[in-house]
Amino acid sequence: MWKKTTLENGLRIVTEEVPYVHSAVVGIWVKAGSRNENDKNHGISHLIEHLLFKGTEKRTAKQIAQELETVGGSINAFTTKEYTCYYAKVLDEHIDLAVDILADMFFNSLFDEQEIAKEKNVIIEEIKMYEDSPDELIHDLFAQTVLRNHPLGRTIIGTKESVNSITLSDILSYMNENYTPNNTVIAAAGNISHERIVDKLIKLFGSWTGNLVETPYLQPDHNSETVLIKKDTEQVQICLGVPGLPRDNDDTYTLYVLNNILGGGLSSRLFQEIRENQGLAYSIYSYHSSYNDGGLFTIYAGTSPEKFEEVVELVAKELYKCNKFGIGQEELERTKTQIKGNLLLSMESISNRMSRLGRTELCYGRIIPAEEIVEKTSKVTVSQVMDLVENLFRKDKFTLTALGPITKSLIIQDVLQAVGF
Repeated sequence: MWKKTTLENGLRIVTEEVPYVHSAVVGIWVKAGSRNENDKNHGISHLIEHLLFKGTEKRTAKQIAQELETVGGSINAFTTKEYTCYYAKVLDEHIDLAVDILADMFFNSLFDEQEIAKEKNVIIEEIKMYEDSPDELIHDLFAQTVLRNHPLGRTIIGTKESVNSITLSDILSYMNENYTPNNTVIAAAGNISHERIVDKLIKLFGSWTGNLVETPYLQPDHNSETVLIKKDTEQVQICLGVPGLPRDNDDTYTLYVLNNILGGGLSSRLFQEIRENQGLAYSIYSYHSSYNDGGLFTIYAGTSPEKFEEVVELVAKELYKCNKFGIGQEELERTKTQIKGNLLLSMESISNRMSRLGRTELCYGRIIPAEEIVEKTSKVTVSQVMDLVENLFRKDKFTLTALGPITKSLIIQDVLQAVGF
């Protein structure tokens, strides 16, 4: 069972005790990501994530990694469009060490000018590597197409120009504005004691001050068009989709079901038709990205240049079939069982338990247990799925972005109309 304590400064601490394991995971979650940035400091959230590993007043960068690895643990971090997380996984007996190191990084990082310059170079190499990975790049190009100049449409990593322009003053100002107690959640899961964790964190974080000045998010507008980008690659990378749902929308659980039916696994409609029946793609799937005030429902496929148009048409046909003929009760029940199984199996991971605690508390202001998701998903009906399909899959809402050696032009609305939309 999870427990929650809020310190006087607004910092939230959430834990889940799992007494039958020998591990523990702790993470610091900050509600600051790429959508909090502007054109000038684009990429600063990701840069700060890197810099917190570059040494403190007590530890060098090598010592930060070495102290945890010596006891069999690990430490890492990631940045998303709406939050950043720093986390460590250790044997339960070393949880105090993990908390100490994370707190040291969080409060005492040196931000040495030479290290900042070196890490900018590292990130620029990361950008180059990313640009050489078209199967990853296409997803950001799709978001940029749909969301245009909105912060959610920008990449998390930044650009070479924006990363190079970020100064130490920019970094300190951004952290002062966003790295505040009431904008932060510390989550822990494993063979731990809530009370002991709280006592430890009070000593390290209890005197932390600062209050986030709430700035209303800019509501995203959605753009529908076809963007075909020529690039000398072996495959054409395809993203096709529509605006989705914000994370607290009542139809979120219905969308879980719809996504799973269309492209959520090896038995999904898209995988079975395009890979298994037609042999036109190795990788094809769908996913939904939820944000505070918007979302994207996306279908991805990678295929040979000469099969590009055929794959797009087949995807459009599957969407039309879903829209026109709906789904069956047996298919609905099967996908509910699949979602339940995947979710509960994921809870076997202590890291996943910690992530669920931190992410849901940070984004929703409450813990959403796996059991609640299972319960709400189990109540989804065929009519609810079809109402959502009718609302989402409208011809004028679709956007197509493709990247590769494209020789022929097409417009997604024309393809959709040709298959019956």
